[in-house]
Amino acid sequence: MESAPDTAPPRWQRALKRIASLILHQWLLIGIGVVCALAYRFPNVAKHGGIIRSEYSIMYGVIAIIFLISGLSIPRQKLILHALNWRLHLLVQVTSFLFIPAVVLAIVHIILAADTEEKIDRAVLAGYIFTSCIPTTIASNVVMTRSAGGDDAAALVEVLLANLIGPFVTAAWTIALIPKMVVFDPWRFGGGNLGSMYKEVFQQLGLSVLLPLFIGQLVRWTWPDRTASVMQKTKLPKLSTFCLLLLIWATFSSCFATGALQTLSPQSIIFVVFFNILLYITLTAVCFFCSRPPRIFSSRRWSKPIFTRMSPEETIAVCFCGPAKSTALGIPLLYAMWQPVDLFLKAKTSVPVLLYTTEQICVAHFFVQLFRRWHARIVEKEDLTDSSRDDVEVDMAEVSCGDHAGRVHEQTTV
Repeated sequence: MESAPDTAPPRWQRALKRIASLILHQWLLIGIGVVCALAYRFPNVAKHGGIIRSEYSIMYGVIAIIFLISGLSIPRQKLILHALNWRLHLLVQVTSFLFIPAVVLAIVHIILAADTEEKIDRAVLAGYIFTSCIPTTIASNVVMTRSAGGDDAAALVEVLLANLIGPFVTAAWTIALIPKMVVFDPWRFGGGNLGSMYKEVFQQLGLSVLLPLFIGQLVRWTWPDRTASVMQKTKLPKLSTFCLLLLIWATFSSCFATGALQTLSPQSIIFVVFFNILLYITLTAVCFFCSRPPRIFSSRRWSKPIFTRMSPEETIAVCFCGPAKSTALGIPLLYAMWQPVDLFLKAKTSVPVLLYTTEQICVAHFFVQLFRRWHARIVEKEDLTDSSRDDVEVDMAEVSCGDHAGRVHEQTTV
């Protein structure tokens, strides 16, 4: 009998398949690299006020698409449930508006004490204080939470809450935390008229977030089964991830168009890039610990109401919402707050906002993979526990039936 011929594909085909698999799994990071290169080479296309008028086409249109998809995807009952979840609100909003500003302010004062030669640009430090006070991001939280298997309804509720209270908190909180030094006077005393800023911010929030979300919920409420079926068949939620690339493109186009990045010192750029990564990872770890504290805290009677463990899905939402910051709200707020300040100085101040919000998407992309595996492992463990519990109940039922049958047999014999 002849042996079957070797049908293994040639080496070049296997190499192409591996490359294609890598591109499919890491397409978001590759896409970020592509849009950053396009922004650097052609900044006038997608900058604020550029050829495509990104302040409308992207900041309104693209974000509206993301929240229309969210409205079509999320059941109304889940939104109502999380709107009443006080512990979720407390954890995310306290992290965003109190814990992060406290950490960043401490680090800024350490740098001011150590960096007497001012190698780190003071505009960068002022920008970090501002970044720490702005609310969580509007779009990427919902997209990343959904991709990781988390509760995107919880993320959506926290995004809406943070961006409703953010404009009122950020301006006053930032001015209060700016160091009282002469070098920071342009930011302490250079405030502009916030009335027009509030109008612009809430107009954007209403048209790009609340209105499409309401339309999506109305469609889902009217045709629930058909909407869920169409969303599953068309894979429409994946379009949200592509929309993130357009947001990054517009953000970096504005940054390169002003020349703010190119004029910062190498020490400032290195500090910003690596500090952003370290800060985001640390804050994610803190959010995870607070959401899923060790069982020694959650098992005590006196601490159980405070340290009760959240579900894995809610934990993922907290870990993406807590550390994140918003470009869509942050940049308009920055330019409105310091309207009389020189444009170049404002552009340098915006660098921490731009780079942190971009790097958070890159790092969050890896956290999506980690949280997805962690969530699958937790679900698998719970399924095994439920299966073992069912087996024990069946065995106990069989033993009980056997004992009952034995007693009946003894009575019959007697």
